[in-house]
Amino acid sequence: MGWNSWDSYGLRINEQQFRDNVEALATKLKPSGYTYAVIDEGWYMDNPEDRLKPELLKYALDENGRFIPVSGRFPSAMQNGNNIGFEQIADSIHSKGLKFGIHIIRGIPRESVLRNLPIDGSNFKAADAADQSDPCPWDPTSWGIKDNEAGQAWYDSLLRQYAGWGVDFLKVDCIADHPYKHAEILQIALAIQHSGRDIVLSLSPGPTSVEHHTEVAELAQMWRISNDVWDIWDSGNREYPIGIKNQFENAARWAQYSRPGNWPDADMLPVGVLGPFPDVGPQPRHTRLTPDEQHTQLSLWAIARSPLIVGANLTLLDSKTLSLLTNADILEIDQSATSSRQVLHDGDLVIWSADLPGDRHALAAFNLGEKPMTVDRTLTSVGFPEGRYNAQNVWTGERLHRSSRLAATLEPHASIVLMLDKK
Repeated sequence: MGWNSWDSYGLRINEQQFRDNVEALATKLKPSGYTYAVIDEGWYMDNPEDRLKPELLKYALDENGRFIPVSGRFPSAMQNGNNIGFEQIADSIHSKGLKFGIHIIRGIPRESVLRNLPIDGSNFKAADAADQSDPCPWDPTSWGIKDNEAGQAWYDSLLRQYAGWGVDFLKVDCIADHPYKHAEILQIALAIQHSGRDIVLSLSPGPTSVEHHTEVAELAQMWRISNDVWDIWDSGNREYPIGIKNQFENAARWAQYSRPGNWPDADMLPVGVLGPFPDVGPQPRHTRLTPDEQHTQLSLWAIARSPLIVGANLTLLDSKTLSLLTNADILEIDQSATSSRQVLHDGDLVIWSADLPGDRHALAAFNLGEKPMTVDRTLTSVGFPEGRYNAQNVWTGERLHRSSRLAATLEPHASIVLMLDKK
């Protein structure tokens, strides 16, 4: 659970903006369990506004060819004439009881290879590690890494640097799909071990192929199950970005592989104000998701046990979005459920259930269609043992009559989540 800068700031966040969001995270969301604050892509770009003209991009590098924060955007990186990276920012975050994360693209900077800079802690140079036949297809900054001793030395040097900065969370992009790079995931996972620091490894983008579930679970703590999710309901046949409705099939496919330490990641929550620089859609804006669609997204993410990473500009967090993100029952389902599964997909009706400690259960029903829907089904028909259950509506707090049925009327794109027990 945490916050990531991408949905609101794209490539352009600066230190003051990040610190302001961290302060809001600490005061408004940390009490509900949101812990991680992540700077997404672009912290090493001097002129990120020129991303569409890669030949104009300028980067900050250290003497060993590693990206470092641009001091003009992150002034605390410069101390006594030296760039110390994110050390001071990480220290500040840790002092608030939070954890610090960054985003990188897999591989080695092309400029480092062009200059053939030395790899820290080794006798290798950048050209020894770089696979110049294997660039990220959609990113102009880096070459891939060879599956050799020099390549491991490169990733070891990166993770030593990040551990020294105090990084707790590493989101690595262009590695989970298009293309899937198992060898580099292994190198990074080994480098985290070699660093001696406990760092969460998050793999992007999706959709990670289910056939790789064993490999990613052995090496990473979370991996994306889809391409980028944005504030749209249905993306149709488009592969990017995808909408909330399109995530139901992905979540169902991956549910059986969720377990402690391994979390299929349904991507960020594009709620609240997205701005000043969202990477997709009108800029800036309040989320285009309706209130029903926002509740449906949180309900699906929670019962599918996905990480909850907020994309909103937290400095502009309104009361309704705060209430959405801090619903205690929804967060309990997300954080405490021991198993969950889709139990029914009948036309536009989707039903999920989850098991919680104390012989309690969660039941969620979703209307994916464009017309209101009346749901009236026995609980036995969706996998519950015979009997009558106490029920509470998670979103409204309403306690319902003891019953053996699920009965509700759902508006288009809406959902209901119930906590059930027999006590």
